[in-house]
Amino acid sequence: MSASPALPSVHRVAPGDDVATALRSLEPGESVLVEGRPIEVRAAVPKGHKLAVNAVAAGTEVKKYGWPIGRATRAIAAGDHVHTHNLATGLAGVDAYAWTPPVATTAPAATGEFLGYRRANGRVGTRNEIWILCTVGCVANTARRIAEKAGQRFAGRVDGVHAFPHPFGCSQLGDDLSHTRKLIAALAAHPNAGGVLILGLGCENNQLAVLLAEADVAPERLRAFNTQLADDEIEDGLDAVEALVAVAEQDRREPCPLSDLVIGLKCGGSDGFSGLTANPLVGRIADRVAEAGGTPVLTEIPEIFGAERLLMARATDRAVFDGVVEVVNDFKRYFLDHGEPVSENPSPGNVEGGITTLEEKSLGAVQKAGSAPLTQVLRYGERISGPGLALLEAPGNDAVSSTALTAAGATVILFTTGRGTPLGFPAPTLKIASNTALAERKPRWIDFDAGSVLSDGLEAATDALMALVIDTASGRETRAEANGEREIAVWKQGVTL
Repeated sequence: MSASPALPSVHRVAPGDDVATALRSLEPGESVLVEGRPIEVRAAVPKGHKLAVNAVAAGTEVKKYGWPIGRATRAIAAGDHVHTHNLATGLAGVDAYAWTPPVATTAPAATGEFLGYRRANGRVGTRNEIWILCTVGCVANTARRIAEKAGQRFAGRVDGVHAFPHPFGCSQLGDDLSHTRKLIAALAAHPNAGGVLILGLGCENNQLAVLLAEADVAPERLRAFNTQLADDEIEDGLDAVEALVAVAEQDRREPCPLSDLVIGLKCGGSDGFSGLTANPLVGRIADRVAEAGGTPVLTEIPEIFGAERLLMARATDRAVFDGVVEVVNDFKRYFLDHGEPVSENPSPGNVEGGITTLEEKSLGAVQKAGSAPLTQVLRYGERISGPGLALLEAPGNDAVSSTALTAAGATVILFTTGRGTPLGFPAPTLKIASNTALAERKPRWIDFDAGSVLSDGLEAATDALMALVIDTASGRETRAEANGEREIAVWKQGVTL
C-alpha cells in the first residue's frame, strides 16, 4: 500500500494573498513551498498563524482571503511571522455603502430529505420535546425542578422535557424588556417544541399575559400560569406537562424535503484553521440547504465587520441591502455609544490560535454563509420569513447568538470551533472542529472533524457532514445533547431598575 502524500506546510487561500497559514509549526531557516515558490522562514511561526509570502511596506494593507485584513505596522519581509506585533486593524467607525444590483446566477437544485415533525403551521421540527420557559428569572429554579421531575415521570413518551430559564424579565424597561419578551415568545413557537409550558411569577415587568399575546402557539400545545397564584407550583407544572405530553406523544416523524430544514450557522473559539476548514465546509452545507429551498441563518454581526461587503453584494434586492447596512451600522453605533472601538475583537483565544484582526476573523467567519443569495435580514428575536440565506442581528457571544438562532427558527445548529466548548442550546447543536487535534482531544464535545478537509478534500468532507446533518435532523443525538448541555442566554441591552 502506498503512503498518503504529505500535507503541505502552509496554505494560501487566494492567489493574491500576502500571507499563508502554517499547517504545522515552522522553524527559522527552513524552506517552505508556496505555489511552487520557495520561501525561507525568518522567524518561528506557530501552527495556525500566518507566514508572509510577500514583502509588505509599513502602512500597507495585508491581504488574506483576497481581502485586506489590516495594515502592516512595520515593514514585513517574505518569511516573517505576521501577527499582532506587525499587523493592526483598519476598522474605525460607521461606514457608507453603495448598492449595486447583483448579477443573476442559477444554482443547481439540491435534493434530499430528513425525518421531521411537521407542525400545523407548516414548520418542521427535528425534535419533539416539551419546553418549559419562564417570564422572569425568579422562577428559573421552579422551571428546572418541574423539568427534572417531568423528564423522569414521562420518559420515553416524547423526545425529552427541558427547562430553558434565564435571569431577566424583572427590572427591565423599553426595548430591553420587549427584546426579552420577543425572544421568549419566539422560542415558544419553535417547531422542536411539541408542547410549551410558560411559567410566570406575577409581579414582574415581563407580564405573562403580554407574552402570551405574542406567542403564536396552538392552544392545545401551550400551558401557562403565574406561580404566585398556585397552591403547589411544582404539582401544577407537572399536571400541565402531562397534558402537553398527551398531545405531543401522538406526533410521528415523516419524510420531509431539505426545503423544510433551517440551519443556524455559528462559530466560537475560532483559530487560524477555522477559515480554512470548518467554516468553508459549513458554507458548502449552507449552499446545499439554500439550493434545496431551505434556510441557512448567519448571525454574530460584530464578527462580520470588515467582511460585510461580501454579504451586501449578495443581497437579492435593495431592501435586503439596506437591511444589512442598517443592522451593521447600528451595531457599530452600539459599540461606539458605550465607548468601545468597533474592532474590540478577536478574543484572547482567537489571538493565541493565530487570528490577528477583526477583519481576518470576519472574513473567515462569513465563509459559513457559503455563496447563496442573501434573501432576508432579521432583527433580534425575529423569525425567518421564507427560504434562502438570512442574516440575523445578534452579538458574537456563543450562548446569546445561538439562542437567537434557535428563536429565529433554526432546528439544527452547525457550530464550528478551533478551541472547543461544551455548550449546547435548545436546537440540536453539532460541534465541528476546525482541526483534527481538537477532535481527537475532545471526542465528548466534537461531532465532526473538519480537519479532514485538508487530507480528504472539501467535497468528501461536505458529503460526510451533510449526511450527519440529515441524521441529526432525523433524531440522531448530538454530543451536547448526550452530555445534557442545554441552555439559553438573553441579550441584555438596557438599564436595570
